[in-house]
Amino acid sequence: MEKAFIQMKKNTVDAKEQLKKSKYVTYINPNGNGKRIMFVGNSITLHGIKEDIGWHNEWGMAASAKEKDYVHRMIDMISEISEDCAFCICQVAVWEQEYKNGTSVYDLFKDARDFQADIIIMRFVENCPARDYDSKVFKKELNSFLNYLSFKSETNIIMSTGFWHHPADETIVEYANERNLPLVELGDLGERDEMKAVGCFEHVGVANHPGDLGMKEIAERLFNKIVKVL
Repeated sequence: MEKAFIQMKKNTVDAKEQLKKSKYVTYINPNGNGKRIMFVGNSITLHGIKEDIGWHNEWGMAASAKEKDYVHRMIDMISEISEDCAFCICQVAVWEQEYKNGTSVYDLFKDARDFQADIIIMRFVENCPARDYDSKVFKKELNSFLNYLSFKSETNIIMSTGFWHHPADETIVEYANERNLPLVELGDLGERDEMKAVGCFEHVGVANHPGDLGMKEIAERLFNKIVKVL
């Protein structure tokens, strides 16, 4: 794999079985009367306990505490300026793995669609197989999946590139520009060890996930976009 994607190779955390199916879609304050905000992501958003790799938590890998992952940091920041928001966490590692297979896994995310989000934060891509990556298929299926999750036609979508540079980043930028969607670049963070949990975990893949500082930076960059549509 070319040098530009060397950091991605360090993510040796398996995309499979990151969560139990019953936890693919979870909620925080689901009956809130404010904006309905959905976080769509992968292990960086939410990863279940997996003792064989030394991960004993159930929050965004590899923050040191739940309140320090980017989702919960953003929830705190959003709650300071927008009251009683409802939040949905949608973990889509299985879609990333299966993106070429059309609607095959959509039923797993029906509850997320039924959440009827006002705002969707798309912070995923890293688990899409880089080998045999197909930009045309990815763009088509990304559009289809986001349209599926966007129950409301007026849903605001915020895009981001990968924490580790990924072949699909260019496609995501192109897609965001075509749809005039806000875009957050994150790839520079994955190049910096201080943004990772290096030294905190023995498993190389876990340690190369964002640590507390990386999570803070992800949250702040995304918040700077979401604040404009709250």
